[in-house]
Amino acid sequence: MAAPKTQEKSLLQSAGVVSAAVAFSRITGFARETVLGWLLGAGAIFDAYVLGYRIPNLARDLFAEGALASAFVPAFTRALASENKDEARELSNITATLLLLIVGTLSALGMWLSPWFVETFAPDFHAIPGKFELAVRLVRIVFPFLPLVALAAQAQGILYAHSRFGIPAVSSSLFNVGSVFFGLTVGYWLGPSLGIEPVEGMAMGIVAGGVAQLLFQLPAVWKLGYAWKPRLNFRHEGVRQILRLMGPAVVTGAALQINVLVNTNFAAGIRDSAGHVMNGPVSWLAYAFRFQQLPLGLFGIPVAAAALPRLSRAAAEGKMDEFRDTLSRSMGMILVATVPAAVGLAILGESMVALVYQHGKFLAADTHETAIALAGYAIGIPGYAAGKLLSPAFYALGDSRTPMVIAVGSIAFNAACAFTAVEILHLGTAGVALSLSLVAILNAVALLAVISRKLGGVGGREILANLLKVLVAASVMAVACLLVLAATPSVGLRAAVGIPLGALVFYAAASLLRIHEVAGVKQALLSKFRR
Repeated sequence: MAAPKTQEKSLLQSAGVVSAAVAFSRITGFARETVLGWLLGAGAIFDAYVLGYRIPNLARDLFAEGALASAFVPAFTRALASENKDEARELSNITATLLLLIVGTLSALGMWLSPWFVETFAPDFHAIPGKFELAVRLVRIVFPFLPLVALAAQAQGILYAHSRFGIPAVSSSLFNVGSVFFGLTVGYWLGPSLGIEPVEGMAMGIVAGGVAQLLFQLPAVWKLGYAWKPRLNFRHEGVRQILRLMGPAVVTGAALQINVLVNTNFAAGIRDSAGHVMNGPVSWLAYAFRFQQLPLGLFGIPVAAAALPRLSRAAAEGKMDEFRDTLSRSMGMILVATVPAAVGLAILGESMVALVYQHGKFLAADTHETAIALAGYAIGIPGYAAGKLLSPAFYALGDSRTPMVIAVGSIAFNAACAFTAVEILHLGTAGVALSLSLVAILNAVALLAVISRKLGGVGGREILANLLKVLVAASVMAVACLLVLAATPSVGLRAAVGIPLGALVFYAAASLLRIHEVAGVKQALLSKFRR
């Protein structure tokens, strides 16, 4: 019994390091979004900005933080497990060279095809004078961000494989800080004299943030002995493994962003009661999506990042009992963290959105619409987080086909749901967000069912029993949050009181229900403070 407890403590500590760094990243991310909301509001300009960032962001998930990370870490970990540092170094050099060639070319193509992208994903932008043209310019400005973030993702994979979790997690904070600082400098202070519009300066800031994110990680990578040297060798076994995994992983990793873009298409065409295309739905969904990413970044991504090297190592060494145990414990941690977070966002969302965004050009009406979208997104948070763990688990086993098949099915299902919600039921932004959440939950359930059958079980009964306990504790927390809403007139106080009170009530209920993961998280946190 000692070994599993030791493994769990190690996993919790690694996830804790990432979570602390990601918490800071999310804070700086909210600061960035607050600046954007204050300066751009929620209308035609921010709609165009969202699409200008979202299209290159799809390519980022295709070739960087999604597919590349999932394919590179297992192959690189396998090379490290052979105790041949030269082999790992060679794999790193070849991968970086291929990224520069392939992703650099794709970035140039993306800039050239920008009008086609905007026409495909937001044809209704033509209905607002100047909106389509602005979106095209912003897409062209942001696309050079792609090779930068691809190289940053590889650096992150190298550091994760060496159990260095803090620096890559903090690097995303540098992206947020760098993008805001450069964007404000160019867009608002130097822009008028240079003929650059403020929103164009903020788009340039995204590229500057990518530079900062990459440069921050390079010293740690070099210190480990991975200074880049140009290499090309398609016959290298590690490269062949990455390519085998990355083809299907491109589809799998991009599924969420493809679904978001499909939903952006529907959102861009939402009409008011008079039948006119509305300004704002794309913006409201984007602001809500940022809030939805907070618990995903704090809990889902850190646990998955900490678990992936362990899963890859266990698979490479044939230790399947350890693989199953790591996967089951990681799922338990994700559920105990994300279910109450989802409930809290759904109930306290409007107060939180008002506190963060309702300044400058971001109006009370924008807060209300964003909160409605957030409630729809919140339902899917546990599904999103579980997917971040389960898809890479398949890659660690050398199976990239299963996540790809499920991802393709999810794209079709999402399109059908979004069409039904917007065009038939006329649910507006709430329907768009809810369709994405349903897809995330079904995707996670399908992945868990298949991997359980593949491994001969992953403790499914224990996971289900744990989920039921978490739902009971979250229900008690929901009552407490609703009482805060009823008793507190101030928007700021609702969030300030509701969040800590909800967390305390959930912890108390979870402790009474003897939810094991809550005690484990508490012990890991206390051990850090005692140091």
